[in-house]
Amino acid sequence: MMKKLLFLLFLLCCSFKAFAQKTGVISGKITDAQDHISMPGATVLLLDSGNKYTISNQIGDYEFLNVPAGTYQLQVLYIGYQPHTQEVVVEAGKNTLAHVVLGNSGESLNEIVISGAALKGQARALNQQKNNRNITNIISSDQVGRFPDANIGDALKRVPGITMQNDQGEARNIIIRGLAPSLNSVTINGDRIPSAEGDNRNVQMDLIPSDMISTIEVNKTLTSDMDADAIGGSVNLITRATPNGERISATLAAGYAPIREKANYTGGFVYGNRYLQDKLGVVASLSYNNNDYGSDNIENVWTKDKLGHTYLEKSEIRKYDVQRVRRSAAIAMDYKFNDNNTIYANAIYNWRDDRENRFRTTYDKIEPIYDGENISGYTAKVKRETKGGIDNDRNKNSRLEEQRVQNYSLKGEHLLSAKLDLDWDVNYAKASEYRPNERYIGFEQKDVDVIQDLSDMRKPLVITSGENAASFKQAALSENTNNTRESELGAKINIRFPFSVIEGQKGRLRTGLRIRLKDKERDNDFYSYTPINKITLATVPTSYYDGQGFNPGSQYVAGQFASAEYLGGLDLKNPELYKGEQDPSEFLAVNYKAKENIYAAYLRWDQDFDENLSMIVGARIENTQIDYTGNRVLDEEALENEINTTNSYTNILPSLSFKYSVTPDFILRTAFTTALARPNYYALAPYVNNIASDAQIQAGNPELDATYAYNFDFMAENYFESIGLISAGVFYKNLNDFIYTYSNNQYNTANFASDFPTQANPIPDGEAWTFTQARNGKQVNVYGFEVALQRQLDFLPGEFLKKFGIYANYTYTKSKAQGIADEDGNERNNITLPGTAPHMFNASLSWENSKFSARASANFTSDYLDELGSDEFQDSYYDKQFFLDFNASYKITKNIRVFAEANNITNQPLRYYQGVSSKTKQLEYYQARYNLGLKFDF
Repeated sequence: MMKKLLFLLFLLCCSFKAFAQKTGVISGKITDAQDHISMPGATVLLLDSGNKYTISNQIGDYEFLNVPAGTYQLQVLYIGYQPHTQEVVVEAGKNTLAHVVLGNSGESLNEIVISGAALKGQARALNQQKNNRNITNIISSDQVGRFPDANIGDALKRVPGITMQNDQGEARNIIIRGLAPSLNSVTINGDRIPSAEGDNRNVQMDLIPSDMISTIEVNKTLTSDMDADAIGGSVNLITRATPNGERISATLAAGYAPIREKANYTGGFVYGNRYLQDKLGVVASLSYNNNDYGSDNIENVWTKDKLGHTYLEKSEIRKYDVQRVRRSAAIAMDYKFNDNNTIYANAIYNWRDDRENRFRTTYDKIEPIYDGENISGYTAKVKRETKGGIDNDRNKNSRLEEQRVQNYSLKGEHLLSAKLDLDWDVNYAKASEYRPNERYIGFEQKDVDVIQDLSDMRKPLVITSGENAASFKQAALSENTNNTRESELGAKINIRFPFSVIEGQKGRLRTGLRIRLKDKERDNDFYSYTPINKITLATVPTSYYDGQGFNPGSQYVAGQFASAEYLGGLDLKNPELYKGEQDPSEFLAVNYKAKENIYAAYLRWDQDFDENLSMIVGARIENTQIDYTGNRVLDEEALENEINTTNSYTNILPSLSFKYSVTPDFILRTAFTTALARPNYYALAPYVNNIASDAQIQAGNPELDATYAYNFDFMAENYFESIGLISAGVFYKNLNDFIYTYSNNQYNTANFASDFPTQANPIPDGEAWTFTQARNGKQVNVYGFEVALQRQLDFLPGEFLKKFGIYANYTYTKSKAQGIADEDGNERNNITLPGTAPHMFNASLSWENSKFSARASANFTSDYLDELGSDEFQDSYYDKQFFLDFNASYKITKNIRVFAEANNITNQPLRYYQGVSSKTKQLEYYQARYNLGLKFDF
C-alpha cells in the first residue's frame, strides 16, 4: 500500500510541472517595523482577484499559488495594526516576491494597543488563533513571559480546558478537557516527543523550560493531516525560528525556596542572525535552571472492617529534600537555496537531573484490638526508611533521576510549479529515564502499640509511645538501577495544489504519507543486601526530624533515620560487610520490550463556498503493527519464560469542519472529528506475574483495543481590534473501548483457563485469587463547555485605567463511563472517567505601559476521580486546588528589564482523598517560591 501511495505522489508531482504557462506565484514574509520580528497568522488578501487569500505561517511567510499574470493590490490585515496595502506585479511562470513590513508610520493603531512587548505577543497569538481552520488556543512566548511559569506544564495550565497534575510542586501531566495524559499528544515543531516514563505514553511537561519555546499551540480538534492519537487534544511546542536579523538576549535570575531555605538559580541565552547574504539563518538557545527545595507529606490507606469501623491500615510521614536541575539547548537553521526551495534543521536537547532524599516513617500492617464490637487500640509495624543514592559526583548521596529528551529534524519546502508545492520532514527523537545506584535502608520495630486520632480525618494521626532507636532493627537494604528508553524515527511527505469546485472561490487539496517507527524498553535491576553484623538504628549515624516547621502540622514527628551520607557511603560490594543477591521480584515482571510501527496516509480538501463560509473535509488511515515481549514470572522470583505477541490493526478516521465569519471579527466554528488513543505500553506487555504467597495474579493484556472517539465541537469567537477575544464553545466526545484497570478477588481456575488457555494454571482447585489487568470498557461520554475572555480595558476613562487588562476562562466537563466491573465482577454505575475535572478556572489582572508591567494570576481546578479502585471505598480522588501567582517587571533601559516573580503564594498542597473528601490519602506541601532577575534584549 505504501509503495502505491508513493508512486501516486510521484506522478502528481511530475504532472503538475507542466501547468505553469499562464500563471505565477506570489510569496513573501511579513515582519514588524519596530522589532523586525516575523508576524504569523496575518490575513493576506489579493484584491480584485475573486476570493483569493492566504495566512502567513509560523515564521511570517505566505504564498499564493496559481495566480494569473497581472497587477494586483496586496492587502495585509493584522489585529493591532491598520490594514496595509501595496501593489504587486505577477509574471507568468515566476515567483514574485512581495515582503510586507507592518507598523510603519501611520499604520499602527493607538498607543494603548501596541505599547508593550507582551501586547505584541498577544496580538501574534490571537491572529494565529483567529485564522486557524481548526479549534485552537495559541500562547506566544511573550504571553508565557507574562506569567511566572518556569516550565511548559505551568504555562499550559492557563489555557482553557487544561488542568495539570503536579510532581514536587511543578506541573507535569497534562489533562485536556477531562481526558487523561495518555489520551493526548505532545509534539515539538510538529514532531512527536517520546515518553521518558517506564509504563505509559505521558510526556513530562516539567522537563522543558518555558523560555525555550516560542509558541504553544493547543489543537482541540484535529484535521486529517495530523496524527490521529490525540482524543483530548494535541499540544504543539514551537521552538524559536531563525530571526530576520541579529538578535541577542539573556536572562539571569536568583530565587528563594522557603520550605528548605535554599537559593535557586536561572540563566538563559539566545543568539541569532542571518549569513551568506541572508540565505542562511541560525538561532541558538541555552537555558539553565537549578531549584533546591523539597516537600512535606503525609500519606494514608483507609480500610473498613466487617463491623463497619473505618480506620487506617497504613500511615506515613514523609520529608523530601529535592534538587532539580534543568538544562536545555536548541539550535534552528534554515537555508534558502532560491525563492522556491528552502530547507530547515532543528535540534533540541533537554536534560534534567532530579536528586531526591526521602525520609519516611511508616505505620504498617495496622491491626485493631477489639473489645467486643468496639476497637480499643491498634498494633502496627513501625518502619524508618531513608531513600538516597551512592556517594559520587552524580548521585551526591541522593536518588538521581536523570531524564533526557532530544528531538532532531530536517525539513524541506519546495515550490514545484505555479500549481504545486511539496514539503517533507525526517525526524528522530529519543527519551530516557536513568536511575543509577538508587539506595534504600530501612529499620523496623514490630508489634508496637499505637493510637489513631481520627477526630480530623483530613489530618489523621498515628501516635506511638516507648520507641527507641535500639528497638529498630535493620529490615531492608537495597540498591537498584532503573533504565527506560524510548525512541521514534519518523518521516512524512505532503503535497498541496489548488482544487476548487466553485468558480472564483479558494479550494485546495492536500495529501501525504506518514511513518513512525517506535521502540520502547524498560530494563530494571535490583539487589538486596544483608549486613554480616546485625545493625540497629542506634548504631548508625542518624538524622532526626521533630516536626517543627513541618507543613501538615508539627504533630507529625517523623523521628530518627539513618543519614543520607551514611547510606551513600556504604561499601555494599564488600563481601566481608554485606551479603548481596539479586531480587527478581522487584524487576522481572516490570521489564519489557515494545516495537510499534505506524503507517498513515491522508487526504484533506479545503473549500470556500463564499467569502464567509469555508469547509475542511478529510480522511486519514492509520495502520499499527506491534511486537511486544514480556516475562512470565512464578511467585515474583522465577522467570518461567518470555512471552512474545504481535498484532496489527487499521483505523479509518474521517473528519469534517466548517468555519463561518459572521463579520470579519465574529467567527463560528463547528467540527466532527475522529481520533484514537493507543493503550499504554506496559498495559500491552504480555507479562504474567503469579504471586502465590499473596494469592495474586497481575497480567498485561496484548489484546487491548485502541480507544476510538467521535468528537463534536462548536465554538463562537469575537476578536477585538484592541487585542482581545471573547469566546464560548461546547464539546462532546464519545469514547469506545476506553481502558481501565480490572480487578477480581474471586478469580479461579476456570477464569485463568479462559483468559490464558496456553499457559500453566497456577491457581489451586477450589481457591480464589485476586487478579488485576487492564481491560476495555464499553464507552465513555464526555461533554462540556468553555468560555474565555482576554481584553485590554482601553474603553475605561483615564490613561491609568486604560492600561489594565484581564484574562479569564472557565471550563465545565462532565463524563459517564459504562462497562466497568468491581472486584466481584458486578458493573459499576454512574462512574466518571478518571481525570475529568468538572470545573476549571483561570483569571488574571494585569497593568502595563511602555516601561512597567504587573500581573496577578489565579488558577483553580475542582476535585475529580483520579484512579478507580476495586469499589467506591477504594476510589482515589485528586482534590481541588487554587494557585495564586504574581509577577512584575520594569524596563530600566531600552534593552534591560528587571523582573520579580512569586509562585504558589497560597501554599496550595497536593491532596488526594480516598472514597470521600474527608479521608485524606495524600497531603503534600511545597510552599511559595520567589525569583528576582534581569533580562537583556539587544
